[in-house]
Amino acid sequence: MSRPDLVLASASPRRIELLAQLGIVPDRIDPADIDETPLRDETPSRLAVRLARTKAAVVAGRSSGCVILAADTVVAVGRRLLEKPRDAAEATAFLNLLSGRNHRVFTAVAVAAHGHVLSRVVDTRVSFKVLSPAEIRDYVATQDWRGKAGGYGIQGPAGAFVVRIVGSHPAVMGLPLFETTNLLAGVGWRNP
Repeated sequence: MSRPDLVLASASPRRIELLAQLGIVPDRIDPADIDETPLRDETPSRLAVRLARTKAAVVAGRSSGCVILAADTVVAVGRRLLEKPRDAAEATAFLNLLSGRNHRVFTAVAVAAHGHVLSRVVDTRVSFKVLSPAEIRDYVATQDWRGKAGGYGIQGPAGAFVVRIVGSHPAVMGLPLFETTNLLAGVGWRNP
């Protein structure tokens, strides 16, 4: 019996890179286009899980017999969500808020297979140094913040802003590797 195709419900280059670290190349990439609006009083952790599970379920509905892998990352300062900045002004505002503070990155991963969706969420605490106006301006000018929750990518120049990280570095990048491999194994998917 051949293994089912693995479909990544994301076009994120970071998630593709992280899977490659495990020697996994998805058979297909099929991003789920869903409404990511938080529900009223939804915690950041629950939002990440709901979005990852919804993405997995949506793609599973159009990918019969496949194993679907989905993820979602939410950055929060307290209960304030820092989504993907819409523009440079919002990226600047996010970095000003993160400067010299601790924040949390919640990354949920979900696997849909055999009519079920399994998920896990990883809570990582990240501490930023105090950022000067010039550091913020220069970082925003790199455009590295585009498409990234919280307005920064830890794997790029913003990695120099991180004083401490407690949790999963790959989860901050967008995919917790330990949890991902365990969920895939849990549904019987093995890399050839």
